Amino acid sequence: MRKALVFAILLGLAASPVALPQTSAPEKTTSAQHPKSAATPGIPGSWEQVPIPPLHAFKPQEPRRVELPNGMVIFLQEDHELPLIDGTIRIRGGARDEPGEKVGLTSIYGEVWRIGGTTNKTGDELDDFLESRAARVETSGGIDSTFLSWSSLKEDFDEVFPVILDLLEHPEFREDKITLAKRQIASAISRRNDDIDDIAGREATKLAYGPENPYARTAEYYTVGAVTRDDLLTWHKQTVVPNNMMLGITGDFDSAAMERRLRQAFAALPKGRPYTSTTIAFHEPKPGMYFIEKSDVNQSEISMVDLGIERKNPDYYAVVAMNEILGGGFASRLFSNLRTKEGLAYSVGGGVGSAFDHPGITNFGMGTKSGTTARGVEALKQQIAELIKGGVTETELKRAKDSILNSFIFEFDSKDKVLAERMRYEFYGYPPNFLELFRAGIEKVTTADVDRVARKYLHPEKLAVLVVGNSKDFDRDLASFGKVTSIDITIPQQKKPGM
Repeated sequence: MRKALVFAILLGLAASPVALPQTSAPEKTTSAQHPKSAATPGIPGSWEQVPIPPLHAFKPQEPRRVELPNGMVIFLQEDHELPLIDGTIRIRGGARDEPGEKVGLTSIYGEVWRIGGTTNKTGDELDDFLESRAARVETSGGIDSTFLSWSSLKEDFDEVFPVILDLLEHPEFREDKITLAKRQIASAISRRNDDIDDIAGREATKLAYGPENPYARTAEYYTVGAVTRDDLLTWHKQTVVPNNMMLGITGDFDSAAMERRLRQAFAALPKGRPYTSTTIAFHEPKPGMYFIEKSDVNQSEISMVDLGIERKNPDYYAVVAMNEILGGGFASRLFSNLRTKEGLAYSVGGGVGSAFDHPGITNFGMGTKSGTTARGVEALKQQIAELIKGGVTETELKRAKDSILNSFIFEFDSKDKVLAERMRYEFYGYPPNFLELFRAGIEKVTTADVDRVARKYLHPEKLAVLVVGNSKDFDRDLASFGKVTSIDITIPQQKKPGM
């Protein structure tokens, strides 16, 4: 105890600044008096002169791909760092494919699939079984797919894996858990207009894609209430077939032995009807000014939206670099000019959005105090217009490339992250080496490329501009920008006639 106390005192002294007595001002010294402080041949005089070597070649460990005769695709990624085995099954079909009158179906399905248990074990029994082994099994619903994932100690894999098979083949979707899931979603609906950021994000997406577009629809009380247990069982039967599933597994195992285990588990499953995703039309948003009154706040959220691009677009890499220059980080034009220099924004950023299999959303956003709302709209438009004029400098581009590439590696610095990305490429039909192509593509971008894509994809006259805020405190009436369309965000209690 005494030794610990002495150590703590010494540590505190070492960490605390000590004021030393000073009887006179310190004398100025010169490099002649201290030769070591002078510039020395071969030693940089400042950090800016430190040579930066080129990045090493990026060669991630590729997972092994196996395709079973029934169409199921399996990826095996060995990782012996920890005695764990993690797996994820991705299944085609998600919220974009659910009926419009039952929006929320896949959210309920993704929740109840696991907590509803199987015909052999209730969800609560599964909880006890897994907790005693420090394991987890989770299910979830996404926009274009649903997921079943698990994690366990290597030594418990043979006990936990049968739970996965049981959930795939014998889900029960118990009514009490369906009721619970509906209650939770209804609670979220009741609170969806509380936060100004949530409102802006949701309604900006509706402006960009259209309110009935599956990528923009929102669950309502009546759409959630319309979902039945039979709907969940039907969804499961339609989607959970081997030729519609992709399995990625990573951890402390031997690939050959694991492949045999997975073949034994899945190869005998009969091939089902391939799932056909819904065909979705995308149209440019109607330009103009849109407004949502939020009288209990003292700030505004501004979003300017348009349709973006797909990642397979040849201009993708130049667009990524342009986004970094304009609105990607602390050194971007939007941040340094509108937040740092002008003090207009709490938060600011944006760019031309991209997605794997559909147009992303071009979105420029700002959070500003109510009294600078109109000024904020003007400032955002001005920065976009300046970029369109051209004149991106080599310094800006180099900084953007360095930021993208230096942060890029941290997104794929583990084998499980590489596996997850490789599964995305397989799911969306991208080349297996798209990860390596990204770095090469960014390195090739020139200032001329950035100027060109800015003119090609930035169209201020086509932007739908959304403002969410307290109009009585605005610095200027939004009508000064043209006709203003008010958006009603009242939560409907039941379906409106004609919908």
